[in-house]
Amino acid sequence: MKTKLPVVAIALMLSGCQTLTPGQDSTETQADTTPKATQPAVDKTAQVKPAQPALPPPPEDVWERIRTQMALDVPDNPRVEKFRKWYLNNPNHLNIISQRAEPFMYLIVEEIEKRGLPIELALLPIVESSFDVFAYSHGAAAGIWQFTAPMGRHFGLQQNWWYDGRRDVYHSTIAAMDMMEYLHGKLHNDWYYALAAYNTGEGRVFRAIRNNRNAGKPTDYFALNLPRETERYVPQLLALADVIKNADKYGITLNPIANEPALKLVDAGSQIDLSLAADLADMSVGELHKLNPGYNRWATAPDGPHTLLLPVDKVDGFITALADTESAQRVNWVRYTVKPGDSLGLIAQKYHTRVGVIQSVNKLEGNLIRAGQALLIPVAAKDQEDYVFSAEQRLARQQSTKRAEFKTEHVVQSGESLWTIARANKVTVDQLARWNGMAPSDTLRPGRKLVIWVNRVSETQTKSSVMRQVTYTVRSGDSLARIGQRFNVTVNDLIRWNKLQGQKYLQPGQRLTLYVDVTRVNS
Repeated sequence: MKTKLPVVAIALMLSGCQTLTPGQDSTETQADTTPKATQPAVDKTAQVKPAQPALPPPPEDVWERIRTQMALDVPDNPRVEKFRKWYLNNPNHLNIISQRAEPFMYLIVEEIEKRGLPIELALLPIVESSFDVFAYSHGAAAGIWQFTAPMGRHFGLQQNWWYDGRRDVYHSTIAAMDMMEYLHGKLHNDWYYALAAYNTGEGRVFRAIRNNRNAGKPTDYFALNLPRETERYVPQLLALADVIKNADKYGITLNPIANEPALKLVDAGSQIDLSLAADLADMSVGELHKLNPGYNRWATAPDGPHTLLLPVDKVDGFITALADTESAQRVNWVRYTVKPGDSLGLIAQKYHTRVGVIQSVNKLEGNLIRAGQALLIPVAAKDQEDYVFSAEQRLARQQSTKRAEFKTEHVVQSGESLWTIARANKVTVDQLARWNGMAPSDTLRPGRKLVIWVNRVSETQTKSSVMRQVTYTVRSGDSLARIGQRFNVTVNDLIRWNKLQGQKYLQPGQRLTLYVDVTRVNS
């Protein structure tokens, strides 16, 4: 039987083992209790670690983070110098861009650094779109990275009536970096070539390199014969990089962007009305939509994506509120009873949706509906005007911006194109496309309404004219002169508006477009 020691004695023994005499360290104490035969020699010099230099604190500003990593060579080249001067002479341009870029620049830099790509790529949205998230260019390219529709689809960006991934900053940034990595590897690991190909396509760059090689000429980027826009593209980026890198030297002040996450991606899990999402996040619809410009309409797409970029300080509240909202409550529904004369097209137009949406929701295989049939239709929780950045509202603002003295409307007929309509109204295709939020290469669908701005609608107009577009159906016995007299327009105008040059006779039932001063129509 073992003798139990008093608790106090045990405590004294433990404290005695842990007590060090002056000048004695714990290693020496443990060594004293080790048998001499097995005690290893102690190399005290190996225990002394050299002091590590203190790491500098991370930059507080994303612009500074970018500056410290710039590595692309900026050559002494007239094309570069031209753009450098432009940026230095227009410092407010960079300030405006810095404000637009503020929510997104951190996530862009993070994606580029994660892949080990040149940090200068973070500046491409400035060259491509001036960081306008709703940018739509002459070449039918959209978003800050300016993807065309085919190239966007190739790199995984969905595009449909509800959603355009080219304008989704998060997903298009990933696609842009995927494309950059592909081009860099394809084009001899040369970043100048890759940048040029991003602008004009890899085929053109390959051909330019081959042509110079066959002609015994240099094959560096600046020696290549490329489209004018591409010859300006890389120098513009290099000039911009130089100005930002040496902003202090040039006296340029950029609006600071905090070097910390501004946004976080949240998946709502199912279709959700953007006005509801904004309420759950304690934001306005406009604020939410500007951060999520990929959504064309009033809600996320029925089949996804359902992701939203939210300010980091709004995320927790949104997730908590969303958890208390049933999926069926995230979109409003109308139960509509089909009336005699209804069609899916008319119903879709009434509720600002598409025929395909109604067909999908109601499992309709065709366009056939019958009076008395009940249809479920998803509808916006608020008036369309409240979704200020939806495609419809952006187009309305574009079309209503005054460009000339008179605005007329034209309903596209089968067989018409931007070129034929522009020619008939003596405007350019570029003007007509810009007024209607289009690119000149876009196709027209019959029934689409276009606005046309002109300083002279009719040869007989006056300052007090109230102009309206009228579609007139030719009757038996009508002539151009008789129609012109009735509506107070000239025969020349009728011919010009309807492309009737060389046509001798009108046919009953033929439809004519007229631009009429309603104050002067003859009864």
